[in-house]
Amino acid sequence: MGVAGKRMTIWIWVLIVFAVCLSWKISAEDNVRTERISGSAGDVLEDDPVGRLKVYVYELPSKYNKKLLQKDPRCLTHMFAAEIFMHRFLLSSPVRTLDPEEADWFYTPIYTTCDLTPTGLPLPFKSPRMMRSAIQLISTNWPYWNRTEGADHFFVVPHDFGACFHYQEEKAIERGILPLLQRATLVQTFGQRNHVCLNEGSITIPPYAPPQKMKAHLIRPDTPRSIFVYFRGLFYDVNNDPEGGYYARGARAAVWENFKNNNLFDISTDHPTMYYEDMQRAIFCLCPLGWAPWSPRLVEAVVFGCIPVIIADDIVLPFADAIPWEEIGVFVEEDDVPKLDSILTSIPVEVILRKQRLLANPSMKRAMLFPQPAQPGDAFHQILNGLARKLPHEKSIYLKPGKAILNWTVGPVGDLKPW
Repeated sequence: MGVAGKRMTIWIWVLIVFAVCLSWKISAEDNVRTERISGSAGDVLEDDPVGRLKVYVYELPSKYNKKLLQKDPRCLTHMFAAEIFMHRFLLSSPVRTLDPEEADWFYTPIYTTCDLTPTGLPLPFKSPRMMRSAIQLISTNWPYWNRTEGADHFFVVPHDFGACFHYQEEKAIERGILPLLQRATLVQTFGQRNHVCLNEGSITIPPYAPPQKMKAHLIRPDTPRSIFVYFRGLFYDVNNDPEGGYYARGARAAVWENFKNNNLFDISTDHPTMYYEDMQRAIFCLCPLGWAPWSPRLVEAVVFGCIPVIIADDIVLPFADAIPWEEIGVFVEEDDVPKLDSILTSIPVEVILRKQRLLANPSMKRAMLFPQPAQPGDAFHQILNGLARKLPHEKSIYLKPGKAILNWTVGPVGDLKPW
């Protein structure tokens, strides 16, 4: 770095210190001043779904859910655990009905990500067979699936690529969404516009991040944010992408190559014990795509008030009709990663402070979490709000007796084997 570059860095740091001090002053004097947004995004965060829909929960044999969890309790803490906690929530939710004749929606509790390797990674290969088996069961023992072929049913499918059931995009695209789920509403973490693994009408949710664990790492809210840009994670996946050009479409590699020696960037592959505390000391937290466009970093950034820098072209963000992402985050095109430093340092201080005030609003944080017990406005309620906004169902979803749309015999041969 030349003399001019060093001077520029010094002046940038002066501006950062000024912003941090001003932010600290606001927090200390006003006890963390917050701000909310009126309008469609922001207001609907506080909607109450109770009274606006009724959900019938199918009672399945425990081999589809509880036995899987008993076999491997690690499923409760991985990023796909929303499917488990959603089931638990609905069993005691006031929107649950025991009378299927009055139900608006039908829910099938299947833990498709609770088949883990010794290292804790979910194996998606049995998931299509498991899902087919469950749908065959409900279509045989109850009349409701056959009325609509699943158009008034919803499924939680939190795999990397949702109901395409694979962690590698190329193979996920090749398989496509399980044919039997084509008419159902999918509640999934994966969201990317114009992608074969995202149905129109799907509800995109945040990945699971343990609320109690994050709460245990909270620091004083008036702690100065002395880190400008923060990131911990892989830049290259040498095991699965040895040539380094495919993982994260090269965006993470570009972050490392361009900013590993930049004083404004605190980036590393290390994952320190103070990771959560560090995020609370940072102004910007990078949220780049990996193999899929999403990761728990987005949840962590919002919860800890660190402005998320979203680097994932065409991403569909969780609860995008309720959370004002454009107002609380920064979006950077993947091709613009080499300009990250100039992009972030050019954001006016007053804009940074407003984003911080919006992030300090408790409703933003609640909407990203699946707490136990549930709380008004949390991610469970945002899912129900999403389902309620899809009501009433159009009459066209109901099929005439004997009519069929879905093909039970299509799909890869391995997916058609009994489970």
